[in-house]
Amino acid sequence: MAKYLLLIYGDEQIWESMSEQEQREVGAAHAAFTAAAGDAVLSGHELLPTTTATTLRGNVSRRPTPTDGPFLEAKEALGGYYVVEAPDLDAAIALAERLPEVAVGHSGVEIRPINEPG
Repeated sequence: MAKYLLLIYGDEQIWESMSEQEQREVGAAHAAFTAAAGDAVLSGHELLPTTTATTLRGNVSRRPTPTDGPFLEAKEALGGYYVVEAPDLDAAIALAERLPEVAVGHSGVEIRPINEPG
């Protein structure tokens, strides 16, 4: 079985403008996803807003400099992730299709295989 990282991106402004009821519905959809995926979900978490991010950037002295915010400024921000186990990419895609973010225009899910030493 291979491991895949499901990266959930979305527009933070739209998320922040959602009502509490809408946010609960998204939360319920994620609970349904984890229930349906069962043991295939190895871990997953929602991330705090990009305003809480710290990025380390290299400089000419080869010493990293911490800066506030995400690495890149973009309309869509990484909002959460799941690590899943699946027999192949098609199965990982089938799992990711259950996430609520793939059904709305302001979000998306990136699927990345995890390279495990072996």
